[in-house]
Amino acid sequence: MSEGLRVNGRVTSARAEVDARATRSSGPGGQHVNRSATRVELLWRPSTSRSLGDAARARVLERLASRVDAAGYVRVVASEFRSQRRNRDAAEQRLAALVRAALVVPKRRVPTRTPPAAVERRLADKKRRADRKRSRRPSGDE
Repeated sequence: MSEGLRVNGRVTSARAEVDARATRSSGPGGQHVNRSATRVELLWRPSTSRSLGDAARARVLERLASRVDAAGYVRVVASEFRSQRRNRDAAEQRLAALVRAALVVPKRRVPTRTPPAAVERRLADKKRRADRKRSRRPSGDE
């Protein structure tokens, strides 16, 4: 087992910070699904995680606010595989991707102006189009 849940190059959450629970999965599968606890649920509390700095913690809590429950946990569930190990791996990958996406700092947009030549070209094209349409109209000489 590795030392922790690797989120990105700078953030690795300790395995002790992630609570894992295995329960019975739902759906088809016969006796196997009725007797085996293969569904894996991971709980991670970003507010107390030592792997996040203050700025990263605030960003994660803001971006994952809809996923945080009343106790402050982010919950990730995986039950698509028949094996508990594969479901745990899938849930860990999902949690890492969720946190990785929440940590991304959006680039600040630098406002730009339309170049004067582009404005001039647009107006010239507009005038040409208007002249072409005007030339197609029937004249009032008839």
